[in-house]
Amino acid sequence: MLHFVLLIVCAVAIYLSCEWFVNAVEWLGERLNVGRMAVGTILAAFGTALPESVVTLVAVTTGATPEAKNIGVGAAMGGPLALATVAYGVTGGMLLLQRRKRRAAAAADSTAARGPEQALGSERALGSERDLRRLAKDQTWFLPVFVVKVALGLVAFAFKPVLGLAFFAVYAVYFWREIRGDHEEDEEGVELEPLKFQPGAESPATWAVVAQTLATLAVIFFASQLFVHQLDAIGPMLGLSASVTALLLSPIATELPEIMNAVIWVRQGKTKLALANISGAMMIQATVPSGLGLLFTSWHFDTALLWSGLITMAAIGYLLLTMRAHKLTPGRLAVAAGFYVVFGLGLIPILA
Repeated sequence: MLHFVLLIVCAVAIYLSCEWFVNAVEWLGERLNVGRMAVGTILAAFGTALPESVVTLVAVTTGATPEAKNIGVGAAMGGPLALATVAYGVTGGMLLLQRRKRRAAAAADSTAARGPEQALGSERALGSERDLRRLAKDQTWFLPVFVVKVALGLVAFAFKPVLGLAFFAVYAVYFWREIRGDHEEDEEGVELEPLKFQPGAESPATWAVVAQTLATLAVIFFASQLFVHQLDAIGPMLGLSASVTALLLSPIATELPEIMNAVIWVRQGKTKLALANISGAMMIQATVPSGLGLLFTSWHFDTALLWSGLITMAAIGYLLLTMRAHKLTPGRLAVAAGFYVVFGLGLIPILA
């Protein structure tokens, strides 16, 4: 019973700390004068992906056995899978829920129903053609990197570890591109909410912005690790093997901060930031943990890891096609979660 209570407490702690984190990171972006999209793809993504990267680093560098080191390899594959399926799916579900609420409000007010709110209730693409091109560009960065990452897990050659440095280089180029963006997305003119640490200040002090960012990251890190440990204990209690828990539940747990960030930003009406946070976190997960794994492990995939890679590529391929066709709607985004269900069903014969 204690494990279930701690699981709920950790989930609540992660959600509340993420609310304070997204509040701080938006102000941090304003202080650093980076574009609104870079706040999601770089600042928020880097902050929430840092704990998983640290876990991977510790696993691959201090693991006493190859099996212990391979925990880091599993994390490097599970993160992108959870983001490409569950995180995007939850975001789509939240957008559908908001649309239903708008429809209910419009139906309750006949005047609003005849006005702009009626258009809001219709099934339309998530943003303009330019917005979807921007989202598709992130996926076109991710997909080839991920394909190479999976391919390297199927072969063995002497200089494979050195290629880990190439993954770091790819992220450095992506980082530079995002930070040097032309700020086209800033035309939205979104007003920032007061900083939680200084709610009465119209323009909070920089030290307060940094302090709130670091403090919330610390809470997210420790609450996420405790959440994962509770899942590891609850899995066997539910009759799930350690392998199933590690491959099916742990990836969702480790990516919970990114999912929470997306939920909070969607609730605040900042859909672009929500999607940018997920795509940015995926780029980190496709490069930094992979680079560490290549440098310090044999980077060899078993059937389960290969299956996770194939499902991730299928999910991104589906999303990329809808983005390029300018037909990505909340409903189609929610469908991405179905790929995780397919992954789970495919694990049954693999782990049997």
